[in-house]
Amino acid sequence: MKKISPSMMCVEIDKLKEYLKIFEDEGIEYLHIDIMDGEYVPNYTLGTDYVKQLRKLTDIPLDVHLMINNPERKIEWFDFQEGEYAAVHPESTQHLQKALQTIKAAGAKAMVAINPATRVESLRYVLDDMDGLLVMTVNPGFAGQRAIPQAIRKIEDCRNYLNAEGYSNIEIEVDGNVSYELAGEMSKRHADIFVAGTSSFLCGLEQVQPGIRKMRSIIG
Repeated sequence: MKKISPSMMCVEIDKLKEYLKIFEDEGIEYLHIDIMDGEYVPNYTLGTDYVKQLRKLTDIPLDVHLMINNPERKIEWFDFQEGEYAAVHPESTQHLQKALQTIKAAGAKAMVAINPATRVESLRYVLDDMDGLLVMTVNPGFAGQRAIPQAIRKIEDCRNYLNAEGYSNIEIEVDGNVSYELAGEMSKRHADIFVAGTSSFLCGLEQVQPGIRKMRSIIG
């Protein structure tokens, strides 16, 4: 089943409860949380205080994208719950396997995020530690970018590689300009989880409910 993970940095903070009510009513599977430290990427977004407050408002599982250096040192800050995802970038840590094991020890599912220029084959020796693969179709750090065409094609390359290596169970998430126009192709290329932002239905509260339904009709 295809899943949707709205990007919470695109949600109007003063209408957070209204957004969450719609997400719950529409059966949204995850809430995508971008965490940036200003070092791994030159930007800051949501933090641990936001995550703590969000947990008080909803039971929707979190899908946390850690764009921070040495993420294994900070996993415990997020109080991960069973069934939630935490994604780390190979370039952000000297010990990727340790970072993935730390995520699992915290009770979450471990995901590796790869930038447009990162080869999926470089993950061969950590596939056993992975539950998910986050394919970035833009370079990380800023919303509103256009998807890189080669990175969209890469989704299918990743699925084929994982299947060939015997890891068809690893889910593929796609993040970056997941628009109504591109989501169908991303789905056909075997993406499983779609990070939705301002390119689709997070363009005002009135767009959310019809937009979620439109996205589901596109991705199947």
